[in-house]
Amino acid sequence: MSDERNTGPVLIDLEGDAPASPSDAPPVPEPDSAPTLPEGRAMATAAALAARRPSRLARWFWGLFAALLTTLASIAAWQFAMNLIASVPLLGYAVSALLIAFLAVVLAIVVKEIAALARLGAVDALHRAADLALADDDLKGAHAVVAKLTALYAGRDDTRWGRERLKDRAPEIFDAQGVLRLAETELLGPLDIAARREVEAAARQVATVTAFIPLALADVAAALGANIRMIRRIAEIYGGRSGTLGSWRLVRAVMSHLVATGAVAVGDDMLEPILGGGLLGKLSRRFGEGLVNGALTARVGVAAIEVCRPLPFKASKRPTARSIVRTALAGLVRREA
Repeated sequence: MSDERNTGPVLIDLEGDAPASPSDAPPVPEPDSAPTLPEGRAMATAAALAARRPSRLARWFWGLFAALLTTLASIAAWQFAMNLIASVPLLGYAVSALLIAFLAVVLAIVVKEIAALARLGAVDALHRAADLALADDDLKGAHAVVAKLTALYAGRDDTRWGRERLKDRAPEIFDAQGVLRLAETELLGPLDIAARREVEAAARQVATVTAFIPLALADVAAALGANIRMIRRIAEIYGGRSGTLGSWRLVRAVMSHLVATGAVAVGDDMLEPILGGGLLGKLSRRFGEGLVNGALTARVGVAAIEVCRPLPFKASKRPTARSIVRTALAGLVRREA
């Protein structure tokens, strides 16, 4: 029995009249939704998590829980040490010495955190005093700000040359704006360069890591960790060495500002200097997300510089996220000819 196949054309009957020519055919329907551009979800999520303030009830809960846990642990340790001294005196005294040493270390950490918060407060007070001196054209107030700024950077080798030049030239200037501009140029110029390099390095790191980590929560953790380290380094560069609590305070201040101003969103306009117009939508989804996350990190870095810098930008040019993106992320993509 032979296998017969129909090798001729296949005709399909369509309902209704067929168009007489291709020009009369109806247009091809557009898809319901166009492909969305990368949004930098890792950085947006990290910013939202860092900026979110816990409720008052949650703060009371965790505060009381920590106090209760500390009290119970202290009582248990005290009873353990006393019972051990009563039963085995030599071992009991050794354990008691260890407990005292541990408490001394905890106390030293608390003092360090308080000192770090006080240093951050001093930098913030310098910024406010400089703004007030500029607004009132207060020469005496400007000299007071310069004196405190010089004391803040005393002992740092990277500001020694600037401090010497400032000491020699400041008495020759008789207006507040000129004095603060001189201090900004001589003292903060090298620090601005170092802070910008930190932002560029963090932007490259976040862009690379979030582009190659496929896990949803892992890229958020990587972006948040990199941004916390960046903000802490910027604070250290400008003299506000921060501990754990101080670093978290800075992170929340910076992220809250970005969330409030809607700066945790980026599009083609931010990446156009390195990609060219419209190229972002042609990239792979994951690589595009990495670039957007890096650009958002640059915005976080610029905000951190403004928060941590002890003087406002007057003599020096304020850094922009676009210029940092152009420098930091240009090597990650190859421009089309």
